[in-house]
Amino acid sequence: KTKDDLYSQIELYSYTLTTIQSDYVEELKPKDLIYGSLKGMLSTLDPHSQFLNPEEYKELKTETQGKFGGLGIEISIRDGLLTIITPIEDTPAWKAGIKAGDRIVKIEDELTKEMTLSDAVKVLRGKPGTEVTITVLREEEFKILEITIKREIIRIEDVKNTQILENGIGYIRLTEFREDSAKEFRKALDKLKELKADSLILDLRNNPGGLLNVAIKITEEFLKEGETIVSTKGRRSSQNTISKSLNRTHLNDWPMVILLNEGSASGSEILAGALKDNKRAIILGTTSFGKGSVQSVIPLPDGSGLRLTTSKYFTPSGESIHGKGIKPDIEVKRIFPPKEERNEKEKKIDKIFE
Repeated sequence: KTKDDLYSQIELYSYTLTTIQSDYVEELKPKDLIYGSLKGMLSTLDPHSQFLNPEEYKELKTETQGKFGGLGIEISIRDGLLTIITPIEDTPAWKAGIKAGDRIVKIEDELTKEMTLSDAVKVLRGKPGTEVTITVLREEEFKILEITIKREIIRIEDVKNTQILENGIGYIRLTEFREDSAKEFRKALDKLKELKADSLILDLRNNPGGLLNVAIKITEEFLKEGETIVSTKGRRSSQNTISKSLNRTHLNDWPMVILLNEGSASGSEILAGALKDNKRAIILGTTSFGKGSVQSVIPLPDGSGLRLTTSKYFTPSGESIHGKGIKPDIEVKRIFPPKEERNEKEKKIDKIFE
């Protein structure tokens, strides 16, 4: 019956297509009509599914290489509005004061209400050295801000600020999950061992995620073989997976605290959720973003592609991440004291955690 419904609706689509071709005021290329309809179709599914023309598909394949031109922000669509998941540390957006949760209402003079994610990315990226002005709504402060940012080549340093804070407490900041992150993270752990660390603060604040396999590999550092990291569930049995730790040789058993905030998403939520549910770490901070859906990239015959949501992430206890985020064991909101009240030591510690 479902197939019959589909075929009858395709007949309606075909009729509409031929009517546009024959009666529309201007002559249009068939490819433009098909691409336009596919773009519309995918955009009705959810904010993360999209049709990619050949140029966009090619761009998508370069996104995880750690170097690209732009502002240094991760964006999504939430409640129908273009929303900043997080500014990436030490990028133009970060330096300009962009915050996680800011809503982009205008890019230059163009309203973003009907804009897709891929369209927004296209407008925000540009030649290094050029400027773009965005208008953001900062809901928590009831402010509309107009911010001009100069584009730069974005180089991502995934593992930062590895050090001993005091009394054997190690600290690592992980800003994103990219191709070499697991290798760099292992080096950071080895460095802390040499420095006689016996506990760890892992800072995942403003970490927007990245490559799933890398997030799993880093999580394995702290879970013994057989412990569940994350599961995915979709409509087809092939989309239902359970990822478990394969770690037999180099388990890290230090007492551990993970720092999260509203800019922590996707891969960082998988890592935090796994260690929380396995009672391996205490989560401290604020509830994370809640980006827990899996997108599969499917190539199409003409070089275009689909980015399609095919399943959702679940923590080891079976909780869905999507739309909910990871709740901290201890909620701590960051409050900035007046500058004159901070001594030099406090300023130094603040600099680490910025």
